[in-house]
Amino acid sequence: MKVLVTGGAGYLGSITAKALEQAGHVPVILDSLLSGPRAYVGDRIFYEGDIADRALLGRIVAEHPDLDATVHMAARIVVPESVRLPYEYYRDNVTKSLEMFDELTALGKPRILFSSTASLYALTPDFEVTEADPVDPTSPYARTKRMMEQVLEDLATATDLRAIILRYFNPIGADPDLTTGYHLRDATHVVPLMAQTALGYRDHFTLTGTDHPTRDGTGIRDYIHVWDLARAHVRAVEEFDAVLAKVDAPYTYINLGAGDGVTVRELLAAVERVVGKPVPVVEAPARPGDAAGAYANADKAAELLGWRTELTLDEAIASALAWGEKREQVLGYP
Repeated sequence: MKVLVTGGAGYLGSITAKALEQAGHVPVILDSLLSGPRAYVGDRIFYEGDIADRALLGRIVAEHPDLDATVHMAARIVVPESVRLPYEYYRDNVTKSLEMFDELTALGKPRILFSSTASLYALTPDFEVTEADPVDPTSPYARTKRMMEQVLEDLATATDLRAIILRYFNPIGADPDLTTGYHLRDATHVVPLMAQTALGYRDHFTLTGTDHPTRDGTGIRDYIHVWDLARAHVRAVEEFDAVLAKVDAPYTYINLGAGDGVTVRELLAAVERVVGKPVPVVEAPARPGDAAGAYANADKAAELLGWRTELTLDEAIASALAWGEKREQVLGYP
């Protein structure tokens, strides 16, 4: 199969492209390089440009008429930044995606796999969430994702567009060969920050938010090895039509998580266990937009995709640490 991957020069996009290749498929990368490094594209088919550029989308489809689906990963993703820059987030994540969906449908390429987020779930008493649970996005970033979910519901109901909406929990780690991994120069995600601290690139890890209604006061998340996440996309591409036939609907939601709730303090203990030494910590208030969190009920992914996570939390942390040691060689900064 041939698959358009928007944001394919990014962390998740590049690793998903690799998983597609290893499964015998051909990724076609579309990325503006706003944040994704050009090096992550490698020698894959690549178009540099904007997802809302209808002429470019037309050229891609003309040059690759055998495209089977689009994995839409291109987005701004930093929660605190979304609080500061809401216009940019709504413009890039919502408006531009809407243009792309409309154009792809007009070009006869209606299969969309959409990267959504678990950060939009409402707080539940036990923190475990199914796809049917209520949503209550607490940041502009999460609200852009929820808006796009609703857009896809409406488009799939009214047009030929078909959508599998994948709600990611918390991917960590790097690809198995350590060729790509988390790349933001100023890390904002918890595991890269812990890894940089454990490796001596930072003086301390700032634990933000200690009064959440969780078992130890810190946020609870569901950490999934990024390679498991990438494998889920391969399954979703391969089973796209079968999945929607099973649910008898033009769209569906699927949680992608390990199915375990891990607090930040528990994650810190796991990092210390893997690295074999303490990680210096300073506690601070929660950041704007931060949520108490949730973890996945992943039964639907097992049922529809035949997928569950295979790699452990410790393996994911070890992968993140190994990438932290190597990434300066790849990117030029630690």
